[in-house]
Amino acid sequence: MKGFNIMWGIVIVLVVLWLLGVVTAKTIGGLIHVLLVIAVIIVLFRVIRG
Repeated sequence: MKGFNIMWGIVIVLVVLWLLGVVTAKTIGGLIHVLLVIAVIIVLFRVIRG
């Protein structure tokens, strides 16, 4: 369960960074957006796997 909590922490950090990127600069926002999409895919993969 510890790995699950760490994963959610990473997802929250990525969401915050993504929001900051969207507000401040479009180039950084693009990179953060890609990282956010990767994080969502990882979360879905982990939920489906169980």
